[in-house]
Amino acid sequence: MRVSTLSLASVLLIAGATSTLAAGSETDFKAAYAAAEAANKEAGALRNQWTTTAATLADAKKAADKGEFDQATALSREAEALAKASIFQATSEKEAWKALVIR
Repeated sequence: MRVSTLSLASVLLIAGATSTLAAGSETDFKAAYAAAEAANKEAGALRNQWTTTAATLADAKKAADKGEFDQATALSREAEALAKASIFQATSEKEAWKALVIR
């Protein structure tokens, strides 16, 4: 009896968490998209925006327009990772080129 009560409570807890995640998916998308856009703008300020970042942001926007917020959120997070990688590349190569100069 205790085991079945405990399992039922676990199932209800998981179901509640899942419905909360589904309800917040549009909000999650908006936050992830804003973070990706901010990182992409920072990469643009460093003059190192990647075209793949812009394409991934466009795909995220299309998915959100279709109401596929889980996919749109994932694409936004991928775009943010790409933008951060381009920022890392710009900052690391800012000084790294000096090591390649023949002296």
